[in-house]
Amino acid sequence: NITVDFADGNNQKVTLTGNPAFVEPNNQVAGQSGSIFIIQDGTGSRVASSWHADWKFAGGTDPVLSTGANAVDRLDYIILADNSVHGVLTKAVA
Repeated sequence: NITVDFADGNNQKVTLTGNPAFVEPNNQVAGQSGSIFIIQDGTGSRVASSWHADWKFAGGTDPVLSTGANAVDRLDYIILADNSVHGVLTKAVA
């Protein structure tokens, strides 16, 4: 599981080595924004198994990550309120 702790900074990164669930993020502060770089390991083919309800995406649809080996996706976010993190995924940033 991946627990984003927003107290760790506005911009963060994670390298996937399995198919994690993005669980409830910690330390949400309204108005905070930044980016989370989601990196595939050298194997690739990793997917997010689920996204906690605090993560909000366009159309209510969870994003699908790039799956190529070493692919980098960027999840930009802004915290609207506690339990409401709006996100936009940019895939395969190169």
